[in-house]
Amino acid sequence: MTSPRIACIGECMIELSQIDLGSGAAHVGFAGDTFNTAVYLTRLGCEVSYVTVLGTDSFSTRMLQMMAAEGIDTGLVGRHDSRLPGLYAIETDDAGERSFRYWREASAARMLFSGAGARLEDLARFEVIYLSGITLAILPPERRAALIAACGDLLRQGRQVVFDPNHRPRLWPEEAVARASFDAMWRASSLALPSYDDEARLYPALAPRDVVARIAALGLGEVVLKNGAEGPLIGVAGGLTQTALPKVARVVDTSGAGDSFNAGYLAARLAGQGPLAAAAAGHRLASVVIGHHGAVIPREAMPGA
Repeated sequence: MTSPRIACIGECMIELSQIDLGSGAAHVGFAGDTFNTAVYLTRLGCEVSYVTVLGTDSFSTRMLQMMAAEGIDTGLVGRHDSRLPGLYAIETDDAGERSFRYWREASAARMLFSGAGARLEDLARFEVIYLSGITLAILPPERRAALIAACGDLLRQGRQVVFDPNHRPRLWPEEAVARASFDAMWRASSLALPSYDDEARLYPALAPRDVVARIAALGLGEVVLKNGAEGPLIGVAGGLTQTALPKVARVVDTSGAGDSFNAGYLAARLAGQGPLAAAAAGHRLASVVIGHHGAVIPREAMPGA
């Protein structure tokens, strides 16, 4: 059997990490939530296309070269003459917990499905569609609704639609819009990969098991709630399992933790492994990623490399 073709939809940005304001030094890389997942999925042997829009500048060209070097198909990456990639900076505290500073209001990726690059109809080429709440947030309301509707159509045609809300409040005009958009997207999805921190921000009265139950009630048969050191809580077909995974001894930078977990989990599920084994695979990869600076670690640092 050929491996399922995966379309990861979203935004690749210029990433500044390991910042030293005293000396003016920083490491320049490329990252973004769904892009990070695309890289790790490809490294885990999956067939991945990245769907985004970039500029025609040198940074965008280098991003395309990086994608190609990672084995990611770039046939659905559009180019926009007057737009540039977004940029963000990572600052980390002594525990490795990160905070972000963004410059992305006019990024090229906001032109997704507007005529530059991929059309919504192109998603029918794929067996698996992967996107995040950031993908939804950077689109204007009409294109956001059209993307959700297209995912719902694909779901009804038997495709797998995987969604991680990855909530970034500053990208939304108000939380009510984010909640409504996420619920619409849940109804168009088959696999949910939320984080408890995000859900607790949107629904502060809900405990982890309540979050899983709420999302499952929208029609999803598989919900994997990431919850930091507590480990993922998995809801499948009405059952609920709290995983017990090894604690991570060394945390340098938590950037990309959820994105890499998602890649490890999804790759394992597509390879036929059960949810618990897939959660262990996701945890194993994320544990390595948070031991390095930046969201995308060197290929040679991958588990088993």
